Amino acid sequence: MTPKTTPIGNEPAEPIAGIGRQIRARRKALRLTQVELGLLAGCGKRFVVDLEAGKPTVRLDKLVDVAAVLGLEPTLAPMRRGAMDEAPATECLLA
Repeated sequence: MTPKTTPIGNEPAEPIAGIGRQIRARRKALRLTQVELGLLAGCGKRFVVDLEAGKPTVRLDKLVDVAAVLGLEPTLAPMRRGAMDEAPATECLLA
């Protein structure tokens, strides 16, 4: 089975799904509903649902707003890959 890809290229969409899982976990830890988070971040519940589901086409500015409400900051860091890879890659982490 072919891995899910992002619209930007052929990279697996797993990092995007991982961001969604981090957002959901932090929201639940803060005991916020999706509606409450959307209101605090200035976006709708639908955006929060899509973000948590790992939708690869969410707006970056809204992602930053949601992360800020949750006390998180999106950052880029080198991906952990095998030594055989030729080109370095990055992944997005929320810290």
